[in-house]
Amino acid sequence: MKSISLFGLLLILSSFVFVAPEWGFYGHRIINRKAVFTLPAPLISFYKVNLEYITEHAVDPDKRRYATKHEAVRHYIDADHWGSYPFDNIPKTWHEVILKYGLFINETGDTLQLDCWNNFSESQINREVCDSLYALFYENIGPLYYEDNIELDKNQLKKSSGGTFHLPGERFTFIDQFSEYGILPYHLKQYYDKLVDAFYSKDQAKVLRLSAEIGHYIGDAHVPLHTTENYNGQLTDQIGIHGFWESRLPELFAEEEYDFFVGKAEYIQDPANYFWDVVLESHALLEDVLAFEKSLSQDFPQDQQYCFEERLERTIRTQCEPYASAYHTALDGMVEKRMRDAILSIGSVWFSAWIDAGQPNMSIDDKYVLSEEEEQNKTKLNRLFNSGDIMGRNHQQE
Repeated sequence: MKSISLFGLLLILSSFVFVAPEWGFYGHRIINRKAVFTLPAPLISFYKVNLEYITEHAVDPDKRRYATKHEAVRHYIDADHWGSYPFDNIPKTWHEVILKYGLFINETGDTLQLDCWNNFSESQINREVCDSLYALFYENIGPLYYEDNIELDKNQLKKSSGGTFHLPGERFTFIDQFSEYGILPYHLKQYYDKLVDAFYSKDQAKVLRLSAEIGHYIGDAHVPLHTTENYNGQLTDQIGIHGFWESRLPELFAEEEYDFFVGKAEYIQDPANYFWDVVLESHALLEDVLAFEKSLSQDFPQDQQYCFEERLERTIRTQCEPYASAYHTALDGMVEKRMRDAILSIGSVWFSAWIDAGQPNMSIDDKYVLSEEEEQNKTKLNRLFNSGDIMGRNHQQE
């Protein structure tokens, strides 16, 4: 009898899907959509005609996490891995990151780190040599580097360093020690530059794609849990807090309670520093995000914290509405404010890229229609998202 009961229990439990909704798709879509209405004339007409594209493709970067291992690190930066707020020890440009955290290893395991950012390495190379070495890395690995190590030979390094590279050996592996902890603000700057170029060339397809996707990354930068190693509360026994803050609360309260009229987009003078400012603003909220939920979880009845709901013919486990409401009240408008800030930020980034490109005429009468190749890519991405496993860090797990 006991075995039958246990089997029955397992059958019941197997019918439940224990997930936290992936801002989630709902949040990213609404943030991108509302950002369009921050734009001034004549730019707003281009985006309004393509409003559905900007909305739908807001979630493409999350879907791409099921297609490539290089995507996940673009969505976060574990700033607290490298030190304490305000993280003055983290270089603010990718150039300096590579030169600070790049590590050479030769065939026998000897290492040399090029800490060109704070000071010069033991090889006494100077700034010009560091810049020359970075140019070599750029040619081999592109503007942003993710996981794969790069192989270089002695002649390449000696040439780039003016003969001052003295680590013994003939072949060297260059290892990026930084990227696995996230590259979000650097990736945003790269995307911004691409968007400026797309506007300048009046490439409507590229402008739309880059606009939708940079909107996603800007949205992520406004989430405090995208700025910390404790991204899902796994270090503080708060597993699931990422989806709770980012997805569950907006889904319950945004439509009825949030005010998304945020004003007009503004020109951003220094995009690189601006993206870092957004990250710092988010991280400054992290302590409250964690502390309020921790306190609430200890005071709220345990059996009233999680419930089961039916969604798309699946049963999911998620935070009960009364529990979510209590957390939402404790946060005192934080989620709404970060969503509002994200909306204005996205509109301002689109507007600034257009200004920096010389304010090209983007007016069109009809919405952009995907090419056959773009439709095929969309179908492939959706297939991978629906049937594949997430690659890299999953913010909803430990």
